[in-house]
Amino acid sequence: MSVTGISANRQELLQIADAVAREKSIDKEIVIEAIEEAIQKAARARYGAEHDIRVTIDPKTGETTILRVVTVVADDMEEINEYAHKRLSEAVRDDKDAVLGTTYEEILPPFEFGRVQTQTARQVVTGKVREAERERQFEEFKDRTGEIVNGVAKRVEYGNVIVDLGRGEGIMRRDQSIPREAFQVGDRVRSYIYDVRRETKGPQIMLSRAHGGFMAKLFAQEVPEVYDGVIEIRAVARDPGSRAKMAVISNDSSIDPVGACVGMRGSRVQAVVAELQGEKIDIIQWSGDEATFLVNALAPAEVTKVVMDEEAGRVEVVVPDEQLSLAIGRRGQNVRRGPGFRAPSARVRRAHRPLPGGAGRRRGHRPADGHRGLRHGGRRRLRGTVRDRRHRRLRRGHRRGNPGPRPRIPRQGSRRIRRPPPRARGRRRGA
Repeated sequence: MSVTGISANRQELLQIADAVAREKSIDKEIVIEAIEEAIQKAARARYGAEHDIRVTIDPKTGETTILRVVTVVADDMEEINEYAHKRLSEAVRDDKDAVLGTTYEEILPPFEFGRVQTQTARQVVTGKVREAERERQFEEFKDRTGEIVNGVAKRVEYGNVIVDLGRGEGIMRRDQSIPREAFQVGDRVRSYIYDVRRETKGPQIMLSRAHGGFMAKLFAQEVPEVYDGVIEIRAVARDPGSRAKMAVISNDSSIDPVGACVGMRGSRVQAVVAELQGEKIDIIQWSGDEATFLVNALAPAEVTKVVMDEEAGRVEVVVPDEQLSLAIGRRGQNVRRGPGFRAPSARVRRAHRPLPGGAGRRRGHRPADGHRGLRHGGRRRLRGTVRDRRHRRLRRGHRRGNPGPRPRIPRQGSRRIRRPPPRARGRRRGA
């Protein structure tokens, strides 16, 4: 029985389902099932929620049928729905072939949708379509983890960038972007998918430009040997926007992995540096021997000795005195990014440690008599005069937040107001 009173005829119903399926990139059958569920919910509100009402739509002709179904149940069933169930003994009286599970269908007449039914049907269809769209996004992007995608910045919220990927939306959080890099709405964004999560509000496609895999994939696009698998990128450590280290190895002895990644006059590595906003990249040779690899990782500093404690899981690297600052790097970048490939607990120290009481001694430490740290009489120079000590106390109090002694008040008439001197906050250590 055709339901012509449900706000759309057969052809319009199929056209609506086809248009929504193309717009949301989902199957047409999912949209038709959503419409069937919406009509079913409206029919139960019209004829009664206690009825077992089912709706079917022919995907070829668009014919809609509303049925009320009655199911045969056992006689010993305690609670039954008289509108949806029928006991076996009663069913046998009317139909001798009736058995448990037999269903009887009754076609219901069509009806016009009211305002409430229309609103309910719209909510049901919208919810089902949105759920199908989210499921489609998750299934499409879950296997693309570890790929580089291109998109357009759609929104920028508190440093987080919402990127339109065409068939979905990804989010690049503030800590996953390169420092001092600001995107505006409409900018092209090239990012790396490092995770796809299924959440209540829909799949979350997590994007990053600070991930180590982003730099590795950029080299795979620029270096054919990396793309073909002849050269492997074994480890990547980054300080986004500042410096990065990458360890490579070649499966072909005739190909230099470092030279292939650098390219002719640095053309290949410069293309990656430009994408990473000028981030400096150190490419080193991978080695299976951990000590050799640490020596390569701390380049250009010269390593004198590597001491490994396998039980404690610590590594100590010894460098010459003049190479210590070079091995540590600016703000400790070389230490944090170099040994971090394989031994994050590596410790760098110089070959000759300072003697106690020499240069670099602790604050408050008093050298012994005759030490070269004492000049012009030693103790007298260390102790100083009373005036010098008082001056140092005042300066020490100023550093602690005390601005020093209060200014003296000039004469007022014939009297002069005197204030007691401020109390010293402490005596100098070792005085």
